[in-house]
Amino acid sequence: MKPTKIRKRMLYTASQHLLSKQLGSHLAKSLNEKYHCKSLRVVEGDSVKVLRGEFKGIEGKVTKVSTEKRGIAIEGIKREKLKGGNVDIYIHPSNVIITSLNLEDKWRQNRLEGQKPKAAKSTPTATKETKPKEEKPKEQKEASKEKPKEVKVDDKKDKSKTEKKGTK
Repeated sequence: MKPTKIRKRMLYTASQHLLSKQLGSHLAKSLNEKYHCKSLRVVEGDSVKVLRGEFKGIEGKVTKVSTEKRGIAIEGIKREKLKGGNVDIYIHPSNVIITSLNLEDKWRQNRLEGQKPKAAKSTPTATKETKPKEEKPKEQKEASKEKPKEVKVDDKKDKSKTEKKGTK
């Protein structure tokens, strides 16, 4: 089978979490430098700029993200129907760049702020090793030593019961 047919079949039969991952887009240079991240999943409320296609150069907020249609609807990009009315046009996220982020979601905000450059990741681990945290592990070890003794006693009782049953 030709590679193009295989690729189309993979996209058609992809599960929902894989389709969701395909709705990512690159960040603008300023956001890239600030958050040390090249791309993110597009979310409603993000501001984007279209880089390719018929609507090239248009900026607007994302009004809807559709995994079924594999695209995003942008404010101001609509098409008129023959019978009247307007319809959203869905653009693939690979054809846009995110210019500003919607940080209302606390999880997304914490994840972005938690990412640091690769060089800076090695320094925090060195500072964590120098802090003494010996008291808590000792208490946990003592507590864990007491718990297995109780379990062992129960195991012995169970073994004696099974031995008695086996001999009868």
